[in-house]
Amino acid sequence: MIKLDARGLSCPEPLMMVADALKKHPGEEIEVMVSEMHTKTNIENYCQDHGHQVEVTPQDFDIQIVIK
Repeated sequence: MIKLDARGLSCPEPLMMVADALKKHPGEEIEVMVSEMHTKTNIENYCQDHGHQVEVTPQDFDIQIVIK
């Protein structure tokens, strides 16, 4: 599993990190940690638009996103 830490970052940077990881590691699960709700929404929408499944899990002050 590829792990990305995008906590504290604002879009479009986290979204660019995800797009790059999806391109470099096709077929692998990617875990992204974010701290902003709008970042979660942007990543979730992008992944769904590109045919990926997304699981979102709130964790204390952060949000875990697993992309399949």
